[in-house]
Amino acid sequence: MQESISQRLDITAFSEKMQIVRQQIGSVIVGQTNAIDLLLTAILADGHVLLEGVPGVAKTLLARVIARLIDARFSRLQFTPDLMPSDVLGTNVLNMKTSEFDFHKGPVFADLVLVDEINRAPAKTQAALFEVMEERQATIDGVTYPMGDFFTVVATQNPVEQEGTYKLPEAQLDRFLMKVSMVYPPLELELLILRRHQENARLTQLDNLRPVLTKEELLQFRALMSQVIVDDSLLLYIAQLIQLTRNSKAIYLGASPRAAVALLRASKAYALLQGRDFVTPDDIKFVAPSVLQHRLILTAEAEMEGYSAVRLVGTLMEQVEVPK
Repeated sequence: MQESISQRLDITAFSEKMQIVRQQIGSVIVGQTNAIDLLLTAILADGHVLLEGVPGVAKTLLARVIARLIDARFSRLQFTPDLMPSDVLGTNVLNMKTSEFDFHKGPVFADLVLVDEINRAPAKTQAALFEVMEERQATIDGVTYPMGDFFTVVATQNPVEQEGTYKLPEAQLDRFLMKVSMVYPPLELELLILRRHQENARLTQLDNLRPVLTKEELLQFRALMSQVIVDDSLLLYIAQLIQLTRNSKAIYLGASPRAAVALLRASKAYALLQGRDFVTPDDIKFVAPSVLQHRLILTAEAEMEGYSAVRLVGTLMEQVEVPK
């Protein structure tokens, strides 16, 4: 029945802008189409993103490119074992002229915050960041400082090198709307990367990129999500999938109601990104692995058999009847 729903919203301007954003990203980053779409979806859905991948697959570059294309305040944090909460949030400094304390805001007070190697900072610093992510505000010495309407965190982590890192607890992982995995490129794209560098045709520099979207425009586009149609049969589809994660023998801890809401939000945002004002089953299927994988804890037996959360989500989706 989704096919019979006619377009109600005029999202031509939005679609044109997002197409330009995709083209600009493609001028710098080869491949990674799914990761790019998922990251744009999360930003549109007003959610934080955890980018995971081995070094050299352009995690940080992707976040920096998107920050360039959105005319918003950008800051970057490199997490290290000696980083303190005050290095993230800011601190009160005594003003010698007034004999009063002035609050100097930390780098987290920006619109788009890139946190590199988030699992390298100790738990205390991670907790300070996650509190801001969840509450959209920071409290320092009893005074509350709100974040902006656009506040979005894009964090990166390396899944291989774990020495000297601090694993993110499940409750903190749940702050991220999506966990997006960036993978090695296939042969043809690897060849294209080499040809670009061999020709040295002055690969597009970040300094040459100009903003395509303003912060205000993106906030307006976010407001369109409330008007995206989601048929009751698709709500049932999402609910059944979430229920299966709780009943699967391969999953120790299933998805929560917050995960169900996150899946709904991400599906609506991805539908908009595709130029539609209604959600289809394919939208849900596309975003579900990234929305759910970091919210599930597999049993020891499932892990020993080589299962992954992404693979299990795909298996569970096959067990749910797809709405017509």
